[in-house]
Amino acid sequence: MCPVRVPERTCIGCRRVAPKGELLRVVRSPDGEAGVDPSGAAAGRGAYVHRDEGCVAAAFERNRLARALRIPLEGGRAASLRRDIEEGLQA
Repeated sequence: MCPVRVPERTCIGCRRVAPKGELLRVVRSPDGEAGVDPSGAAAGRGAYVHRDEGCVAAAFERNRLARALRIPLEGGRAASLRRDIEEGLQA
């Protein structure tokens, strides 16, 4: 019998690999809007970040999230997305 394979993803904040279930997925939908994907299965380009404030801060400070999602994150758009992500950390 084969062992069960657990999918792994890389956190864009700290660049460490972790099981997919431990990370929070941020997705850019086909219409270009960015948001948190709690199910981890929404259509669109995704990026993963640890459920840790330090990793979230690094993802925004170094502009890694914008590069990973391939969209500009500036001003109010970045603040709104960061607020959504921080609310997702609590869930």
